[in-house]
Amino acid sequence: IARIVRGQVFSLREKEFIEAARAQGTGDWAIMWRELLPNIVAPIIVYSTLIIPANILFEAALSFLGAGVPPEVPSWGRMLSEASGIFTTAWWMMLFPGLFLFLTTLSFNLLGDGLRDALDPRTATR
Repeated sequence: IARIVRGQVFSLREKEFIEAARAQGTGDWAIMWRELLPNIVAPIIVYSTLIIPANILFEAALSFLGAGVPPEVPSWGRMLSEASGIFTTAWWMMLFPGLFLFLTTLSFNLLGDGLRDALDPRTATR
């Protein structure tokens, strides 16, 4: 997130509205709170919603390999790992954790896409 914020600040500080605020005598803190922060919030929100599915899949992969959360904590990765041994006789034991893992990550990705489209003025269609 720090790289995204840094990149946004470096690209925004050269924009005309920042230079106009400086020309009016606006202080650095006021420029940061009134001009920069509202323009940086949208990429942070979008990046946060897109990093959540990666973390969910990372946890599921670690749990599938046995290096994730403790055994008493439910995890889709652990459910998939335990069901992999009986896949030929009880296929539904793998279907539902895998399906819910897929649907959860897909929904967070779609949420991030929707937020990006809604919050990013550069992608607005006319």
